[in-house]
Amino acid sequence: MKVAFIGLGVMGFPMAGHLANAGHEVTVYNRTASKAGDWTSTYKGNSAATPALAAENAEIIFTCVGNDDDLRQVVTGEDGVFSSMAAGAILVDHTTSSAEVARELSAIAKEKDFGFMDAPVSGGQAGAENGVLSIMIGGEQAVFDKVEPVIDCYAKSARLLGEAGSGQLAKMVNQICIAGLVQGLSEGVHFAKQAGLDAAAVFDVIQHGAAGSWQMVNRNQTMIDDQFEFGFAVDWMRKDLRIALDESRSNGAQLPVTALVDQFYAEVQKMGGGRWDTSSLVKRLED
Repeated sequence: MKVAFIGLGVMGFPMAGHLANAGHEVTVYNRTASKAGDWTSTYKGNSAATPALAAENAEIIFTCVGNDDDLRQVVTGEDGVFSSMAAGAILVDHTTSSAEVARELSAIAKEKDFGFMDAPVSGGQAGAENGVLSIMIGGEQAVFDKVEPVIDCYAKSARLLGEAGSGQLAKMVNQICIAGLVQGLSEGVHFAKQAGLDAAAVFDVIQHGAAGSWQMVNRNQTMIDDQFEFGFAVDWMRKDLRIALDESRSNGAQLPVTALVDQFYAEVQKMGGGRWDTSSLVKRLED
């Protein structure tokens, strides 16, 4: 298919690459043009000077940018993709953003006879590079049926969860769950060290039991070793938790642990750890 990919960050760069490797005709756009040049030097495809030019004649346009404002700019702003998309084309947004902006763009798309799906992802940079992301999707079944075979290029699982905005709400659930897990893991690492245990040996045992999680398996050793210069940044996590907390005030959900962990991450930011991996929560217990 002829597709466009807007946003070549640590996630978008390899995701667009999987599309090219699968044989799709890919045109990319990135706000920093040199990143688009790096992509076309790595994969077979073209770059465009604006989102609108990238989207011209594309059957599916993918976006993966920073936040609500970035998304509105590349979609509905001057030279945004909605200004050049053909009737029947589909916008798939992989940005982690608010459910509100997803519903907003879905309504505009419907007026213009475009398809729209909000499709935030989970799995991190490694998941994007290895093509094994989990994708939570909101939108219409008929549009999902057209898109699913294409996003399978970089997905381990992709599921339609309801109307527009449902994908973003599901991503909020994902981040809420991770926040509590990482805080618990941080306290476990800290406790093991304070108790004089061989922390690596402890986690080698318990990761196979009821306490086990992706976070424990993939982060316990780097936490023990005080290594955080990688992974999903604290700044990004705070953005995601802020979205979830804002939504909870609208729907009445009670998120006391999430609100507390968000403040713990604020402390990590004050320590200079805004770009550290989210597992750096343990630093505030030990420093």
